[in-house]
Order: sequence, then C-alpha cells, then structure tokens
Amino acid sequence: MKYTAFNEIHKKLGGRLVPFAGFEMPVEYSGINDEHITVREKLGIFDVSHMGEIWVKGPNAKAFVQKVTTNDVNLLFPGKIQYSCFPNGKGGIVDDLLVYFYEPTKYLLVVNASNTDKDFNWLVSQNTEGAILENASDRISQVAVQGPLAIKALQKLTSVDLSKMPYFTFVTDEFAGVGDVIISATGYTGAGGFELYFYNDVAAGIWEKIMKAGEEFGIKPIGLAARDTLRLEMGYCLYGNDINDTTSPLEAGLGWITKFNLENDFIDREFLEKQKAKGVQKKLIAFEMIDRGIPRQHYDIANHNGEIIGEVTSGTMSPMLKKGIGMAYVKSDFCKTGSEIFIRIREKDIKAIIVELPFFKK
Repeated sequence: MKYTAFNEIHKKLGGRLVPFAGFEMPVEYSGINDEHITVREKLGIFDVSHMGEIWVKGPNAKAFVQKVTTNDVNLLFPGKIQYSCFPNGKGGIVDDLLVYFYEPTKYLLVVNASNTDKDFNWLVSQNTEGAILENASDRISQVAVQGPLAIKALQKLTSVDLSKMPYFTFVTDEFAGVGDVIISATGYTGAGGFELYFYNDVAAGIWEKIMKAGEEFGIKPIGLAARDTLRLEMGYCLYGNDINDTTSPLEAGLGWITKFNLENDFIDREFLEKQKAKGVQKKLIAFEMIDRGIPRQHYDIANHNGEIIGEVTSGTMSPMLKKGIGMAYVKSDFCKTGSEIFIRIREKDIKAIIVELPFFKK
C-alpha cells in the first residue's frame, strides 16, 4: 500500500480511507452529495497525488509522443495541454492521459493512477526513438482545487493572473511561497478550477495554505466518490469503466482526439482509419433514467423486445439532477439520441432515454 503526502491530513479531517489503485485514499469526508454540491456551487480540494507523472525528454521526444498518442502534438505550443490516449496496437486503449508541452524536447504525460506502471512499461516497449523516459510519480504530489470560487481562493497564493489562463494551459511559477509549482487550468469535474503539481516535501504546507485561502469561500476536502459523480455528470470517460484495452477511441466517442492528419502517424492509425470508414459495431452513449432506478456498471441494457443490446459502464444517482444517469456501450443500431432503452435492474427492465452530454448543464 502506498500513501500520499496528505495521508495524515486526511485522517485528521475525518476522511474515510480505502485502498484505491494501490494507495490509501479518502473516498469521502462529509458525504458524497454534500461534497459534490460544494464543488458545483463553491470549491473543494482533492488529493489526486495517486495520478502518474511521466517525463519524456530528448531530441526525439516529439516524434515519440506523436507515435504513442492519437492526438496531434503539432497543435501544441509551450504551456498548452492536450487530452489524448495511448492506442494499444490492437485497436484498444492502454490509457487516456494529459500531454503537457514545454518544448519539442520536453513533455509531461499525466496518466491514471491504476495504470502508471502499465503505461510506463508500454512506453518503454515502444521507445524505438530513444526518447528519455522518467517515471516521476513517486516524487510528485498533486491537488485539484475545483469549483466556481476556486480562482478567488487560489489567486491569494500566487502572482500569476489566474483569470488570464485559458482552459487547458499551464505555467510553472511560485505558488504559496513555493517555487516551480505547475499551475494547470484543468480538472475532471466540469466545475472550473486548477490542478497543482509540486514535490512531496512541500505538499502538507501547500494544502494548509489552500484551505486557509479558501475558508471564506466555503472550501471543503473532497473524496474520490464525489470526484466520480462530478466527472460522470459531465460525461467524462473513466478508464476501466468506459474505456479499456478492448474499446477503441472511435467506439468511445473520442474521435475528436484521434487525428488522421498527414503528419500524425500513430500506433493503430491504419486500423482506426478502416474502423472509421466502415463504422463501429458499438458506441458509448449517455442515458438518463425515466423510471426510478440507479444504474450500475455491468447492468444489461435491453431494447423494447427484451433483447440485450448493451451494458452499463458507469452509473450513479446524479446529485444535481436528482435522477439516475449513466454511460453504456450499445449496438450501433440502437444509439440514436432520444431513443428509449431499458436498464435491467434486479431482473426488471427499467425505462431510460438516450441523451446528449453533458448531463449537467451550468
């Protein structure tokens, strides 16, 4: 079991700690609904130090990152971040990730906690370009401060004008009296805010300063359970649920990060181009419950005739919409927005409707 630099803080704050991705992590503090609504309406702080950070450096760094990710790194400029995925050479996804661009010889890849070792080993196995790879995950802590009031609290702690930072950009600057902090205008909640990266030895001090700066705005610590309901309300994919080694980016609705530009010759390009031309057999869709019921992962989905047409990948009771919501793979013939489907819950077919994302609209 690994422990983040905030482990003792979580205990003092009364967080309910559980094993997650090899770490002891807080799943909740004051309760999922309370934490979720706090982030939507005010601001919350998340420990996301379990995420993985991998440096790619050297003269061939750009060629390597271009090859192993589906998005086009030619679109990046210094301080820009790109959402992407690693294709696995078999039409599936090794992981989804963020690519931080410093310069053509320096990139930071931020990957999912449960996949860090798998991802690093995959990158090493594909590294015919001789890029310099470094797994820095164990030395770096990360917090996400999310919510509409996050910018007001964080602005107290840095001279960087946070209001001028566009979404999906970053700077490395002083924050809370600490130098070389990565300040990133990102997050997986759809509520706005920032993610901050720094070394473990300064982590506790930064957490305390953020909590103090956010006190007047109602900041609360937020656990992994609310992080999951927040991302699901936005329709953001979760690796292991909505995408995995058997789902293609096109099936998952990630065609927008799969760029078939002339200069973008990535792993699985030929396979995915053929799949795009031919059409996919299944698609990731979003649905809302019409009848009462909470959808859960692996629940079957049926059509009007009771035939199984798919399976739920993520589901919950939306704290903001007060209804069951979910994502699922269904056969392509049944994925039209507005169509009725049925979620099989305890051998009963409960009515739902396919909707456009996001579920929660500000």
